[in-house]
Amino acid sequence: MNALFAAWNQRMAALARSCGSRRQRLGMLLALSISLLPLSPARSQPAPPEGATRSAGVAPEAASVKMTVQNLGGGVYFVQGESAMGSAANQNFISNAAFVVADGGVLVVDALGSPPLAQRLLQEIRRITPLPLRYAVVTHYHADHIYGLQVFRAAGARVVAHVAAREYIGSDVARQRLAASREELFPWVDEHTEVVEPDLWLGADGQEEMTLKIGRSEFLLRHVGPSHTREDLVVYMPQTGLLFAGDLVFRDRIPFVGQADSGRWIAALDRLIALQPRTVLPGHGPVSQDPAPDLRLTRDYLDHLRRSMGEAARNLEPFEEAYAHTDWSRFEALPLFRAVNRMNAYNTYLLMENEAR
Repeated sequence: MNALFAAWNQRMAALARSCGSRRQRLGMLLALSISLLPLSPARSQPAPPEGATRSAGVAPEAASVKMTVQNLGGGVYFVQGESAMGSAANQNFISNAAFVVADGGVLVVDALGSPPLAQRLLQEIRRITPLPLRYAVVTHYHADHIYGLQVFRAAGARVVAHVAAREYIGSDVARQRLAASREELFPWVDEHTEVVEPDLWLGADGQEEMTLKIGRSEFLLRHVGPSHTREDLVVYMPQTGLLFAGDLVFRDRIPFVGQADSGRWIAALDRLIALQPRTVLPGHGPVSQDPAPDLRLTRDYLDHLRRSMGEAARNLEPFEEAYAHTDWSRFEALPLFRAVNRMNAYNTYLLMENEAR
């Protein structure tokens, strides 16, 4: 996967030199985006003590990537993916997932990047509780968050997502990305892996919020896109102040911007900062017990991209020159800076060109 992003960086430089018009560059960027996309319940056992961790116990051939369950208290559990690009070596375990054991069942947030990873997470759930799976909520339809969905649906969960995901689910991009992932992530993603369509759509009735109830627990789902994606949603537990933020928040690593509407992403982060959550579970990186600085770091990175690349676009400065003299010192020590920052900057350069039209 790192080789793919190295190829992106090389081809992007050539693209900046060879394509004169904005329309040409946007079309070529879309083509490059598609071609280079990364591609029986166990017996219930006592849960680990609050604040403790436990490594998932699975068959040796599936355990080459470490998965550790963190007990956050109040029935909330969390697993953290690696700060890396998806690959067969890490089974596409590059994103986070969580589950909540309520008094009437289990709610899962995000499904990880391959069916075997989801199966391992399901085994962990079954070690903690025999209660049924009620819902699997998808914060957005990126591959590293959705390829495990079929496991949770088969276990009885209703899949929930925002209605804007329909456009991706039925698209050529989704089919091409899955085909590429079946090659790059084999055998963890294979011909049996599917893009699962939700059973319950947030926004289908025109409402941008929905409350799911399991026993005495309430989960507020709120649409916050378009930002990182059009279908972004967050899950908030008002009784505890805990926020499942999905990929609106990248902690301790550089965000993947892709085709995001970064202006609206910043606005969504401002709303989350105003919410003042006590704990944030990001889509990537460790749990945040001091959310405000972590929310601001993602926000500040996006703002820096927009300011620097926006000025270059307005001044008709070539991208390579603008990138070379931009000060990246605040962010360059973060994981994946070298892998994705140039791509993020170029996507933002094109976005700012388009906004200036």
